Amino acid sequence: MIFGKKNIVGIDIGSKHIKAVQLKDVRGSYHLERLGLTTLEPELIVDGSILDSSRVVEAIKGLIANADIRTKDAAISLSGHSSVIIKRVSIPQMSEDELSESIKFEAEQYIPFDIEDVNLDFQILGPADKEHLMDVMIVAAKKDKINEYVTVAREAGLNPVIVDVDAFALENMYELNYEVKPQENVAIVNIGASMININILKGGLSVFTRDSAVGGNMHTEALQKEFTISYANAEKLKQEKTMEGFSQEDVKAVLASASEDIIAEISRSFDYFRDTSSYENINEIVLCGGGALTPGFIPLLSEMSGINVKVAEPLKNIHIPDSFDKEYLKKVEPIVSVAIGLALRRIGDK
Repeated sequence: MIFGKKNIVGIDIGSKHIKAVQLKDVRGSYHLERLGLTTLEPELIVDGSILDSSRVVEAIKGLIANADIRTKDAAISLSGHSSVIIKRVSIPQMSEDELSESIKFEAEQYIPFDIEDVNLDFQILGPADKEHLMDVMIVAAKKDKINEYVTVAREAGLNPVIVDVDAFALENMYELNYEVKPQENVAIVNIGASMININILKGGLSVFTRDSAVGGNMHTEALQKEFTISYANAEKLKQEKTMEGFSQEDVKAVLASASEDIIAEISRSFDYFRDTSSYENINEIVLCGGGALTPGFIPLLSEMSGINVKVAEPLKNIHIPDSFDKEYLKKVEPIVSVAIGLALRRIGDK
């Protein structure tokens, strides 16, 4: 964590919610300065693509105004297997400057996109198991997707100075709030409305990332289909709001069935991680996103995966001034995990 640099606002643009968080550095600790969340109408952002940019821009403007955010510099983030690729690779040892020169060549072997269509970045992780090799994290994001998100942020009056990846923002959040156990593998699982981000950390370092194009919308769609109701009413039922004519038992059964499908997708990622690495066990799941709030999801995930599940507490090590509604923060805390990770970023850090 880097203190003393200019604060920025973290803006997490999801398909259901846009979240904004601003933190202040106070004598070596973080204080919550601003936090806001606004709900988008369905179909404005689908599969990570912004389909109605003008309404997304208006939503960001409203969020900034309501949260009284005056900082213009912002960190935003992307995810999605069709637009962001993250690869941990072993390559011949070289300096950071040398790798900067040859990154296009190195990345071409691992990136399934045209190399001219992406922006590339990398992080040297350290020596690899084999002699004369080093482990490197390579990240490629499609330029058109970056431009899409940067443009709406700019049109909303922000200055996007950092474009991050959701999985790494979650890693920042974890690093601030949790004790790193060197030999343990922790899976940070972020379940948004239409995307699951998974980042598995070993000793605090990312060893596996994967995005899946499923999410909490599966619960909503299952309720809509089963009971022939509107999206809005399905959302109410999902949030345990009782509605006349609907049995709680029937609702729970529909939610459980959809949860099983979502957990099966998470389990496939875990199986792939185990099959392709020497880090066999996952010791703990830290669950973020709106999926963490779905009734019955957490015990079912723990039962089906055989792994202990914790709900993320991204505000645990952040001082909360008395001016904030603590009850509201507790309710939305898992949803703002990525935004908090983005708010921890500073211009110039890696």
